[in-house]
Amino acid sequence: MSDTEGEGGGEMSKTEKDQSWIPKIIKKRVCTTFVEDSFSNGRLCQCGGTRDTHESVALGDYFSTAIVSHWDSSQHSSEYPTDAFGELEFAGASKRHSKFLRLSWDTPPSIVYTMMTAHWGLPPPNLVVSVVSGEGRAKVKTWVREVLRQGLVKASQSTGAWILTGGLREGVGRCVGEAVRDHATAASSVSLNKVVALGIAPWGLVHNRQQLVNPQGSFPARYYFQNTSRDSCCLDNNYQAFLLVDDGSVGRRGGEAGFRARLEDYISHHLTIIKSLSNIALEQCLPNWSSYYFHLHLSISPPIPCSQVLSIYLNRDLITVYHGEQEGPDDFDTVLLKALVGASKQRVSSEASPYTEELKLAVTWNRVDIAKSELFNGDIHWRYQDLEDSMTDALVNDKPQFVRLFTENGLNILDYLTYGRLESLYRSVADSSLAYVLLQRRLGERQGLTGSQAMLPDGSPTKGSVLEDLMGDVCQPFYHSPLELENISSQRKALRRVSKLLRGDCVYQDRRCLFPWASLFVWAVLQNRNDMAVFFWEMAGESVLSALSGCKILRELSKLESETETKLAMKELAQRFENLAHDVFSKCYQSSESRSFTLLIRKSPVWGGTTCLKMGMAADARLFFSHDGVQSLLSQIWWGDMKRSTEVWKLLLTFFCPVLMYTQLISFRELEEPGKPDEVAQGRDNDSTPDTPPKRPFVVSRWRQFWFAPVTSFLGNVLMYFLFLLLFAYVLLVDFKPPPPRGPAFAECVLYFWVFTIVCEEIRETFLVGSMMWRQRMRKYIQDVWNKCDLTAIILFIIGLTCRMFQWSYEFGRAVLCVDYMVFTLHLIHIFAIHKQLGPKIIIVGKMMKDIFFFLFFLGVWLMAYGVANQALLYSYDPRPAWIFRRVFYRPYLHIFGQWDTECTDNVTLIEGGAEPCRSHYANWLVIVLLVIYLLVTNILLINLLIAMFSYTFSKVQGQSDTYWKFQRYNLIVEYHSRPSLAPPFIILSHVHLFIKRYIRKVPSVKILHFGENSTQVFIEKEFLYPYNHYRNLKGQLAIATSIFGLKHL
Repeated sequence: MSDTEGEGGGEMSKTEKDQSWIPKIIKKRVCTTFVEDSFSNGRLCQCGGTRDTHESVALGDYFSTAIVSHWDSSQHSSEYPTDAFGELEFAGASKRHSKFLRLSWDTPPSIVYTMMTAHWGLPPPNLVVSVVSGEGRAKVKTWVREVLRQGLVKASQSTGAWILTGGLREGVGRCVGEAVRDHATAASSVSLNKVVALGIAPWGLVHNRQQLVNPQGSFPARYYFQNTSRDSCCLDNNYQAFLLVDDGSVGRRGGEAGFRARLEDYISHHLTIIKSLSNIALEQCLPNWSSYYFHLHLSISPPIPCSQVLSIYLNRDLITVYHGEQEGPDDFDTVLLKALVGASKQRVSSEASPYTEELKLAVTWNRVDIAKSELFNGDIHWRYQDLEDSMTDALVNDKPQFVRLFTENGLNILDYLTYGRLESLYRSVADSSLAYVLLQRRLGERQGLTGSQAMLPDGSPTKGSVLEDLMGDVCQPFYHSPLELENISSQRKALRRVSKLLRGDCVYQDRRCLFPWASLFVWAVLQNRNDMAVFFWEMAGESVLSALSGCKILRELSKLESETETKLAMKELAQRFENLAHDVFSKCYQSSESRSFTLLIRKSPVWGGTTCLKMGMAADARLFFSHDGVQSLLSQIWWGDMKRSTEVWKLLLTFFCPVLMYTQLISFRELEEPGKPDEVAQGRDNDSTPDTPPKRPFVVSRWRQFWFAPVTSFLGNVLMYFLFLLLFAYVLLVDFKPPPPRGPAFAECVLYFWVFTIVCEEIRETFLVGSMMWRQRMRKYIQDVWNKCDLTAIILFIIGLTCRMFQWSYEFGRAVLCVDYMVFTLHLIHIFAIHKQLGPKIIIVGKMMKDIFFFLFFLGVWLMAYGVANQALLYSYDPRPAWIFRRVFYRPYLHIFGQWDTECTDNVTLIEGGAEPCRSHYANWLVIVLLVIYLLVTNILLINLLIAMFSYTFSKVQGQSDTYWKFQRYNLIVEYHSRPSLAPPFIILSHVHLFIKRYIRKVPSVKILHFGENSTQVFIEKEFLYPYNHYRNLKGQLAIATSIFGLKHL
């Protein structure tokens, strides 16, 4: 007491001032009448206290005590201001303080409940679990301990329940405290507050209770308890709060039962989830049955007489018996939930409203099996309003089975998912996730540009920007339609528009999401939720494209993720979506080849106007591109109207003798009826729209069928490129004239014009093809390796051409042009990548180039180490830095191949003139040792290491080289498909023709329809409906729930 009083003797703290009202309202009880206990020979009162502890008033009235035979707290005790309240610190235990209060047994429970929630900060309970058992230190059965450890705390954590026990270190109360302690050790700080253990014990039974007494309150009171393995009546340090009920007795049990029953009844009418239950009790079957009946009798409000106990048995449907030794602790939450649902079913109603709270509990515990058997068995009519909150809970907490259950039982996703609710779902993204980091980053960038702080990270502008970063240029921006940003091209103007919109009423938030399943699919993919994303993919329609989109997003996220396990999980889910796209497209291809081709080139309004081919290329979906159906479409586009079995020599012969195209030398495919999907792939550069195909004479149509095929354009470009390299070599070797006025020669001028036409074609491909903005086109152009090669060649040619025009830089310009010739020649590798045999080998060579860089790194280290030591030991004097650099790097490199220098001199004059100095022989033995080590490492170790690396790369890539080649073949086909029929330098004629036709006559092109761009929605809907593949993976097998080409309404 002295310590406590000393602590409270100073200036009152803020906590003491806030709780100084407690003694005015909360009372304690003191025995005021000594009723002699006949078994104590007059030493004890029936309240349990000794004669010495009673005041003189209690001992003075001998006549009254003589006629009183039974002590009653309400008659023989009086109320006084409480003198024990505040915070409790357990000496030698954790630093966490518990709350405690000494109160009279008849204190109104409303005051106590308000104090616990408002002043003590305990979260209001969603469920009250009252744990009662026999009196005293009865032995607790093993199965009860397991239920308390695994079942009870688990249920309490998931529901935010209060566990009510005696709060003492004995019996079930001690087991509950240990279970809460174990949970607190394993749980995170977020879930720690969800489990509230509240001890309600009789004040007169608490051991060392005098340490808690302080009329001004204890903040904290140091409580010393016996930390032994044996049970005791000390307070348990694992409880958050204690209500010490005082009825004036000492050492007696049961004084708290009446207050506990009233408190449970009061809380049951204020629960946020289970509002219909008066008390939930876990009973342990112990020998003392009177305690159980007494608790049951007081737990029912109003109290019932013993004669009505039989009615409880008659309503035995309300009784749930839990066989702990048979069912196991893991089934306790199931039993508890079924008991709650069964109690709710006693309210005769077919409406769903009485069951919404039980449904929330089932969602919280993730027991979809109970929800199906008890709540969604056809007896209850569920309305949209009843499922709305539970649907949000299931989405946020990643419970796809409940999401599926709700959508199958009355929840309309069109009504549910508005843009405002979608933003709230993004608001629920975990702070530690990569998606949250990306959202915050984009928010900061936008606020920096606009100077606004009003926009939230979960808004449509932010998530649309994140998706734009992940998807790149493969599709149009997301969520621009609700924000009315379609016609705004400037980023700054768009941000101002968004800032102004978000400062207002945000009316777009009440609008329905245009494609709800696809939006939820993206939301799940960004959080790497496996099962949830697969379910939304099943429901979204656009099965192939949606799977490829998910694959693209996940692979981009994996590049940004730093956690190894999360990165691996993202890659695995991305591969799963690629496999799904491959499998579903296989079913489509088996069903209808022509319609599957249309599926690949169809522009999707759900995914920003992109196509399966574009998305698959952006997602690096090599497995998908290796599918026979995709390759068949690419081959059909590549050959145009000609049959794919046509030999190359026939094409070359017809190329030089065009008359042969009108013979039977080349076979052409027969044109199908207008409007067939195959006919989409027949148009070439100068065609008009497919709605009104022009009818041309046979001579003109056959001419167009041959010359406008991509394979013909490819052959023409290859032949002309060889001529270009021959002309370039001839100019460099034979006809490279001096600067003006004597040069350049005519052949060199032709070369300049040829390169000019190549530059014009590069500009056309970069800026005049497609519908993207010029920044996006530039970024897309630079990302391609061969485009970088072409750009380097053009820049070097311009530098060489400029320098060769002046006498002072003539030789330098010639040297630059020689290097540029090598760069132009390397472009042949890209050209022949289309070849079926050469293409895979080119891919293997490209992979081996990475191995060479690692080899050169190790070789460079040894070259420098040996070269510097060799130079310092052999040459004591050499004033020429250039020769020193040569001996350090060049000569050690020659030593690998066995080349040595022999001629030397000691004449300083000759050495300064450029002669080779003789070597020093002082450390010749050391030089020999270093040479042996150097040759051993380079000629044996590093060379064999390089061979091993090449062998590993070859064996690794050889098995997949065909897949790699099929994947990269797409880019080359797209490139030559979009090119005019004429090759440089004659391509300038096609450029002039296209400029007149596109920009003067305004005639649109349908050539690009092969890959889905600029295709009209009318044409697509006419030929091919939305592909709906309700894919369900049941027992490891692929099953299509509906027709592959059925219509899927979003």
